[in-house]
Amino acid sequence: MPIEIKELHIKINVDEGKGKQPSIVVDSKKEKSALVEACVEQVMEILEKKQER
Repeated sequence: MPIEIKELHIKINVDEGKGKQPSIVVDSKKEKSALVEACVEQVMEILEKKQER
């Protein structure tokens, strides 16, 4: 005999980590552009993988 769930209660605690500094500090424009380029490349790879599915 199957069980039917009529209500589902979910409780989540979120810790935003107030006061934390970013772990990556980029000073020069070359470093920033390289970081952005790497991020864009990774995002494009993820999107391509999703389209293959």
